[in-house]
Amino acid sequence: MADFPIPPADLLAGLLDQCLKSGADAADARIGESDGVGVAVRDGKLESIEREESTSVALRCFYGKRQAHVSSADLSPEGLKTLAERCVAMAKAVPEDKYCGLPDASLLATGDLDMDLSGEPELSAATLEERALAAEAAALGIKGIKTVAGCGASWNRSTRWVAATNGFTAFKTGSSTALGLSAVAEKDGKMERDYDSWSVRFSKDMPAPEEIGRTAGERTIARLGARKLGTRKAAVIYDRRVAGSLIGAMLGAISGPSIARGVSFLKDRMGQQVFAKGIYITDDPFRPMGMGSRSHDGEGLPVRETHLIEDGVLTAWLLNTPAARQLCLEPNGFSALGFGDPPGVTTSNIYLRAGEKTPQELMAQVGEGLLVTDMFGPSINPNNGDYSVGVAGFWFEKGEIAFPVSEVTIADDLPSMFSRLVPASDLEFRGTRDAPSILVEGMSLAGS
Repeated sequence: MADFPIPPADLLAGLLDQCLKSGADAADARIGESDGVGVAVRDGKLESIEREESTSVALRCFYGKRQAHVSSADLSPEGLKTLAERCVAMAKAVPEDKYCGLPDASLLATGDLDMDLSGEPELSAATLEERALAAEAAALGIKGIKTVAGCGASWNRSTRWVAATNGFTAFKTGSSTALGLSAVAEKDGKMERDYDSWSVRFSKDMPAPEEIGRTAGERTIARLGARKLGTRKAAVIYDRRVAGSLIGAMLGAISGPSIARGVSFLKDRMGQQVFAKGIYITDDPFRPMGMGSRSHDGEGLPVRETHLIEDGVLTAWLLNTPAARQLCLEPNGFSALGFGDPPGVTTSNIYLRAGEKTPQELMAQVGEGLLVTDMFGPSINPNNGDYSVGVAGFWFEKGEIAFPVSEVTIADDLPSMFSRLVPASDLEFRGTRDAPSILVEGMSLAGS
């Protein structure tokens, strides 16, 4: 980690003051540092070690309704002074943006906003290598596995300080460790691959490396001998590994900037029944040690637990300050990190509430259909929600897996899919966007 002669919070205060002296009306900024180590192994040997250490500063200045943003790795007093002068000069030269600007100080989050999401202390390269080698060996120990295409383990830490001339300041730090690999098998000249990967705050919260390797290997072997399917209508169950993509499609459709531009198939559905009754999609920024947890949004505004979908009803857009101003609404805590950059929109820890039946019970309920375990490049028309995606997975009959399938395209429209979506009971909290397996009946399937 960097050794700051001047505390980062003081550096930011001085930088913002320099911006105002240089003619800016307002400014925000952040200082960030990250460090980490990652290893890759192949064929039972260490292939590479990478070490990352970086420190940077990002600055955004406002001149009336004009804004500009710059970044640098030079945190010296001279470097910061030059950065401020350059950013203000740029802001004076760019076109106006009538929706830009910092939020009013009266709207800012208050209280103790500093957040420590640190997991375990730094894991050594030797420890990471040992974990990766164990995972690779377990995958190669599965009969039929030809090779492991990639296997790596890492540990990373990031820290950032933010401040703005409206009086907001905060600090956040966090660390995580990851392990993953992709296994390859071959049958009748056709290659198949599958994977398993985990990213957690504490390594104790992921399966043992040997289990991760075995899972990747077993998933790969199960895909051998994949068939194609003829065109038909059928039930589709999205495995929980890929089910979050449907939640992502919903989030894109309720993004404030998309609503403001009128390019969303949900733009006229606020307050209406979008999903079936009993469906809840919730954003929880306060999950203990959550991968997306935060005490404020990307502009310093308060965050709170929010049911974006409550009993099937759409209740909120994802708004930052510019989108809220354009829509004549109030920002609601879904700004992505700004402070030196124009803010986007994002959620924190979003999840679809689990249903009552297991995936196996849903398979038995519908009898036959397609279990999707892998997806390739979804295509979504944002205006009407037309949806298609290439997938691979397993055909099931009489509620049991029958055979693997590949090169299948599934299609429908998202508004209709949302209305008949049924969640299973197998929800896991593993990332920033979690969903259980999801059943959608009556989808169009086509071989490719």
